Amino acid sequence: MKFLFSAFLMFFFDIALGQENVTISGLVTNVAGEPLEGVTIKTENFNIQTNQYGKFLLREKKGNISVSFSFTGFITQTQVIQVSGGKKYQMKIILLDDVKSLEEVIINKESNLSGNLIRIRKELFESFPSASGNFEAILKTLPGVSSNNELSAQYSVRGGNFDENLLYINDIEIYRPISIRSGQQEGLSLINPELISRVIFSAGGFGAKYGDKMSSVLDVRYRKPDSADVTVSASFLGLSTSAKLPYKKGFLLLGVRNKTNKGLLSKQRLTGSFEPRFYDFQLMFNTDLSSKLNCTFFGDYNLTGFTLVPKSDETVFGTLNSLKKLSVNFAGKEVDRNISSVAGLSTLFKPSNNLNLKLITSISNNLEKENIDINSAYLLKDEPAINKSSNDTLIRGIGTFYSFAENTLRYSIASVELKAYQQINKQYLEWGIGYRSFRISDKINELNLTDSSGFTSPGLPAVSIISDSVNLKNSINPASFSAYVQNTLSLTSGITATIGIRTNYSSFTKETLISPRLNVAYKASPLLSYRFSAGWYAQPPFYRELRDFNGELNFKSKAQKSLHLLVGTDYVLKASGKELRLTSEVYFKRLFHLIPYKLENLRLRYFAREESSGYASGADFNLSGEFVEGLVSNFRLSLMKTGEDIRGDYKLEKQASGYSKKEVGYLKRPTDQRVNFSINFQDRLLQNPTYKVHLSLLYGSKLPIGPPHSQRYQDIFKIPAYRRVDIGFSKDFVNPENASSATFKYFNSFTIYAEVFNLLNINNTVSYLWVRDVSNNQYAVPAYLTSRQLNLKIIAKIK
Repeated sequence: MKFLFSAFLMFFFDIALGQENVTISGLVTNVAGEPLEGVTIKTENFNIQTNQYGKFLLREKKGNISVSFSFTGFITQTQVIQVSGGKKYQMKIILLDDVKSLEEVIINKESNLSGNLIRIRKELFESFPSASGNFEAILKTLPGVSSNNELSAQYSVRGGNFDENLLYINDIEIYRPISIRSGQQEGLSLINPELISRVIFSAGGFGAKYGDKMSSVLDVRYRKPDSADVTVSASFLGLSTSAKLPYKKGFLLLGVRNKTNKGLLSKQRLTGSFEPRFYDFQLMFNTDLSSKLNCTFFGDYNLTGFTLVPKSDETVFGTLNSLKKLSVNFAGKEVDRNISSVAGLSTLFKPSNNLNLKLITSISNNLEKENIDINSAYLLKDEPAINKSSNDTLIRGIGTFYSFAENTLRYSIASVELKAYQQINKQYLEWGIGYRSFRISDKINELNLTDSSGFTSPGLPAVSIISDSVNLKNSINPASFSAYVQNTLSLTSGITATIGIRTNYSSFTKETLISPRLNVAYKASPLLSYRFSAGWYAQPPFYRELRDFNGELNFKSKAQKSLHLLVGTDYVLKASGKELRLTSEVYFKRLFHLIPYKLENLRLRYFAREESSGYASGADFNLSGEFVEGLVSNFRLSLMKTGEDIRGDYKLEKQASGYSKKEVGYLKRPTDQRVNFSINFQDRLLQNPTYKVHLSLLYGSKLPIGPPHSQRYQDIFKIPAYRRVDIGFSKDFVNPENASSATFKYFNSFTIYAEVFNLLNINNTVSYLWVRDVSNNQYAVPAYLTSRQLNLKIIAKIK
């Protein structure tokens, strides 16, 4: 590996000046001595941030150096230091709270107080090799998170499905697309990584301030930048540019992104014309209207366009001694178009230094259209085994598929919410009330036909099957009311508790839901802490949960519910001068009033008129830290088991006297992935630290699956384990050794990345195509994900 790495680096050039430099390192904390992550440190030549332990490292020329330390919610400090002798200089900085920005101060502290919330360093995304280009790719390396599709921003958390995850951008809840059928259709998520200032994630047991879903919450914030910055990124997968412009009374953020999967899809076994085009435009404008009143506008326009004109596909599957080959020729095309827009206005009023009131209004509009008209003819035959001649080929089936869809889904969500934040001595009180209305219109016209009557053989019947046919319209206009109160308080010097309760009323289900929640964190020593979380979570149905396989709605549907119990520890290991953080968490979730579903790639299909109860239990372990100074790596292992018992389901068993009904009992849920393991590792050359390597490894064990239009107990087939290795190499041309170079003097950083996706070229299966032969035997033909692909990326940050 060292030889491969060195050989690869020969593609780069290095600009170095022989100047005498000094290494400046240090620690930044608050007044309580707690390390502060993400503090911006600026000198004349550099703009860096502290790591998760509050540490920083930079190299400067000797002389008078002005260093500033700034962090939202704290008073900015500037120090001028004289470096004349030696090669190392150490600093310790204590930042003081800025009482004028109470809300942001508490939010920064909250990630420490609520032990089940973790902060994600946004800088990791830049170096993380990701085929999707979405920020959510980094989540898939976190404890409790699983995904077996590198093209998708969707993810499962501790046995939950895609619909059970909350996403907020500056307090505005974001709704993900509903109609997506496969990862290749999915475009850019609404999170713009270049505009992020802070990200918090919880895999369960989150507080009452967060909304009404059962699995996880991802809380993203865009905030005022410390300095003006323009970032330009270009790669084989797309382009993006962003601008951060602070001014005395506010700031302006702009982001434009374009993405295409054409290069990734062109190497699939399916041949044809792929035209994926994805665009995203974001704007945030913030201004102080007075010393007590601040307004923020957020707008996003997201366009996804996908056109496919397939020609042919060949898949060989089976065992070495029983190989089969499916050959398919296509006629027709698929055109998908998704448009989403979000507009939100937040007004922050500060009547006193210890009280903030925030009024948030927003509206989201979404249009999802599917137009599919594809006719295909297939030939299924045996392939010669390794130890047999080619004359042993046997044709098993000839037939056709026909897929037709003209589907249009429109939905809009209007919401208004009032939030309050108040500091009372050592307590931090939050409360809020909100109203949300929905307008959902769905036109479904689709037909899927499988016909094998084109093949005839003496003594064998012809088979013709219509898979499903739906033609109807649905329209609903529900509304919901919500309220919560949450208090974070210090019980002792080492114990902090967050206690809250949330209530929700849905006009569709006519239910009033009460959700009490508790988080307790105990810091036993500077190196060891414990945490406990318990809570009741209820998720009213949105729309997809209401719609059954025939497209009809269940107007008697009720909210799904879960009880979370979590116990965790955090331990700081000190070895060889390094600090590593070992976290572990054991959890149990009891699930009630579930709506069972099947998973077809990214398409969740609910048994809307059925109900089940279930559970999810497991343990997560994570070791993270700077194995190499300045570069954070983590190793994660997640173990999980989940099941459900569908009320009233049974299967027929043949007896001597005929058939009898037998209760099915507990089944594996579609997300029952027992083992997840991931590595996100970074390293650099010892002699030239601007050369770096970034490695991502993911493993997810088998998932249960079954044929379409079957009962859940028939999902006894398995998707093979997901295995993927992505690697990236980078070179930053703006570094202490060439800081005065005229070529890069206008850049804060100028980095080139070379990435290899799916380094081992593993054929990962995402779903199956189910075909029948003339004997009515059914075969599962795997649909594979992306193969090995090279990507080049340039990220330039302009001063």
